[in-house]
Amino acid sequence: MATVGIKGYAYCLNHAPETGYHYGNTPHVERETKGETEFLKELPSFLQTYEDARDYAPNQAYIGGISLEKLEQTPQPWYTNRLTGSSRYGAYGEIMPEDEFLGLMDICDVFDIIWLEKEFAASVREKLAVSPVMNEKVLSRLETGHELTEIEGEVAHKKGLALYFGGKVVGCVRNGHDIDDCLFAYVLLENLACKAGGVLSLLHLLKKTGMTPEEVDFVVECSEEGAGDMNQRAGGNFAKAIAEIAGCANASGCDVRSFCAGPVNAMIAAASQVACGARKNCVVLAGGAVPKLFMNGRDHVKKKMPALEDCMGNFAILLVPDDGELPVMRLDVLGKHTVAAGSSPQAVTTALILDPLERAGLSFLDVDKFAAEMHINEITLPAGAGDVPLANIKMTAALAVTKKAIEKADMMTFVKERGVPGIAHTQGHIPSGVPFVGHACDAMVAGKMKRAMIIGKGSLFLARLTNLADGASFLLEPPTGKKSSVAAVSKDDVKALLLEVLSELSGKLA
Repeated sequence: MATVGIKGYAYCLNHAPETGYHYGNTPHVERETKGETEFLKELPSFLQTYEDARDYAPNQAYIGGISLEKLEQTPQPWYTNRLTGSSRYGAYGEIMPEDEFLGLMDICDVFDIIWLEKEFAASVREKLAVSPVMNEKVLSRLETGHELTEIEGEVAHKKGLALYFGGKVVGCVRNGHDIDDCLFAYVLLENLACKAGGVLSLLHLLKKTGMTPEEVDFVVECSEEGAGDMNQRAGGNFAKAIAEIAGCANASGCDVRSFCAGPVNAMIAAASQVACGARKNCVVLAGGAVPKLFMNGRDHVKKKMPALEDCMGNFAILLVPDDGELPVMRLDVLGKHTVAAGSSPQAVTTALILDPLERAGLSFLDVDKFAAEMHINEITLPAGAGDVPLANIKMTAALAVTKKAIEKADMMTFVKERGVPGIAHTQGHIPSGVPFVGHACDAMVAGKMKRAMIIGKGSLFLARLTNLADGASFLLEPPTGKKSSVAAVSKDDVKALLLEVLSELSGKLA
């Protein structure tokens, strides 16, 4: 049985309501095509403050501030039953305020794309200086800033995009090319925001695991963005760009893309490299997507509720050889959605859940939790998209009934016991199972869980290349109690083995 250890995980949110108001795809397209509509005039009244976002229960569950059990015990609507005594920091990461996030984007900029106003840059520097994950080398990358008149000139005459905080212009994203639409300011904003989110989670991962940046061997990035130019529109490489800023001097990396199935495919790709000994360790990470901010904002405003999609989500997970003491990812029980599988919900569920379990001689009841699309239901329900996590576990339960793993009367018990509440923002790839890895690993170390399935599903038809669906899955299990074959081979082990063989040969010769 091939297994890889999960040594650490980090989950962070970047609160970005003003960035979302101006550049989230729904409000941005509305503004560009229809001008200042009633929706755009009303939206600012429904924006959440940083404190609102910090105290929102699903956000705290995402960063490890509360357990999933505490989340489920918190009455809904969560936006009218906010937590008290919440912290910016959780066991897995943080919820970063927007001004600091703009500063982090500048830190991540290596082509002088981001300009910040002088006083704003100075104030952000003071705040980032007390961050538990920002070292001086990283912080030294923050610019001293520009005059506001310079920034206004870039926006007015050179196709730059203004950056806002507190209702004021505090910087801009400069245009990267006159005619290459892959390098226009809007696209560069998306890419730099995604990169900054990935850097934040990686820094938290390094702090949590105690690993130095130089020890990172390989990075696999799996966000939604595709960086490139007109000749290679998604050439990449976010992974190495993020590793560079975090100081991972000895790391290389690459990007994996497959819409919302990307993170699970990236986990499998990275784990395979570790398991075969090609890499000492791999970090799988992803930053968030600016276009997804306020994607359902129009429906939230219609319902007179807070516009909840105001955070960019990101994560980082460290995979290492199985040492017997870490929760593991099994590589012999992988689900895949084949070309011939079909795209109906039942076909997808069969391919990603039933088929790999049957091949491993396991049943539905051998898995404690099934984590698929972990969207926060209060975001999707007002838009008519339903409760996505609930729909997924109901489909799994229905399939379990058809395969006689459970009785029909036990369906809702199965749903309640083996489903996972949504804790992720509608950031596309982010909800696809990976937000549960941290909570699941903690439960396994505590002896409260024996097995969890992480499921990613993708909508390939969005690219207009194929109507096929996509997906992948893997199992998480508690520590094995023994080292994997790759992890066990060290210099000391080889030396001991040689001495043993020599001793045995000497005895035979004598």
